[in-house]
Amino acid sequence: MPKAQETAVYTHGHHESVLRSHTWRTAANSAAYLLGSLQPHMKILDVGCGPGTITADLAALVPDGHVTGVDFAPDILDRARATAAERGLTNVDFAVADVHALDFPDDTFCVVHAHQVLQHVGDPVQALREMRRVTRPGGFIAARDSDYAAMTWHPASPGLDDWLDLYRRVARANGGEPDAGRRLKSWALQAGLTDITATSGTWTFSTPDEREWWSGLWADRTLASAYARRATEGGHASPEQLRAVSEAWRQWGKQDDGWFAVLHGEILCRKEA
Repeated sequence: MPKAQETAVYTHGHHESVLRSHTWRTAANSAAYLLGSLQPHMKILDVGCGPGTITADLAALVPDGHVTGVDFAPDILDRARATAAERGLTNVDFAVADVHALDFPDDTFCVVHAHQVLQHVGDPVQALREMRRVTRPGGFIAARDSDYAAMTWHPASPGLDDWLDLYRRVARANGGEPDAGRRLKSWALQAGLTDITATSGTWTFSTPDEREWWSGLWADRTLASAYARRATEGGHASPEQLRAVSEAWRQWGKQDDGWFAVLHGEILCRKEA
């Protein structure tokens, strides 16, 4: 079993404003690039499953198979188990795991999936090596990560410019790579994967409800989450600067012509048979 690597600090934490976003995620809006490769009998590992909404969707899509959701944070797994129980799913289980050293034998899963994980880990290439190791020959390694530098919005907002600069500095200080989306293919090649399909996908927030939701969760996250604490304790921003960024989010959300796009890189890799 490979030795575990030092894991980066998870920038966001699990404040309510973070879970507001994570529980919105579905297989349809966050893993569409993978769904066409699924078959009912498959055994799937969902790495960094968080509150389990994508995990539960995957379990529903493989009724004759099984899904295991793993996360580095034990507390969030209670939320994931509740999500699965609420949906009446019996083909899913959850465990604590470090993606740098997964506690599963070689060639265990048909699919190993990670959504918004590799941007937060200490060694994404080692993580992909582990994902590849526990995938069966002919199976799939799937990863999707946002790319913060490629996010774009309208109208222009100096406050949101400050947010983007601050977030990228905090994430990198925590050992992560916020512009992970563009690097996924490169990381996969370094991990020894060769059959790689690299694509991209977006989330777009433009309707009044979408703007209110997206701006509100980031306004709250900027002031009250683990990210806010790490920003101030790390000397990256003062409380006054965080309040200004939070207010910029709320002002953007009120703009009738407001539009925000989140770009994601995606890789779907088949393990050699």
